[in-house]
Amino acid sequence: MAAMRYSKQREAIRTYLLSTKSHPTAEAVYYNIKNEYPKISLGTVYRNLNLLVEQGQALRLDCGDGVDHFDGDTRPHYHFSCQKCGCVMDLEMDPIDHIDQIAGAGFAGEIQGHQVLFYGLCPKCKV
Repeated sequence: MAAMRYSKQREAIRTYLLSTKSHPTAEAVYYNIKNEYPKISLGTVYRNLNLLVEQGQALRLDCGDGVDHFDGDTRPHYHFSCQKCGCVMDLEMDPIDHIDQIAGAGFAGEIQGHQVLFYGLCPKCKV
């Protein structure tokens, strides 16, 4: 794969993703960096988010709400989505990598990984 040319806008998008725990949508990223880059388009934000995901510098999360969320933290970890307010947050928990072996025990194919999304009510909505 060819090296990606440096882009100040892409770096600003990546920096924003690394600075937040909110798992923003592309639109939220756009609104948060457009003050710094007033000429940036939403299409440019989408293209750069896709490149960051392809390069392994960001994660794309499907939380079941019809839009992609993005995470700058690419280490293996799990997410929670609130069914009331829609927030997405990291869950601090031990890895459950052994589920790959459990799933593979009765499967003739090859399990190469998993994605787990927990859902329910966040602490604010639970009260």
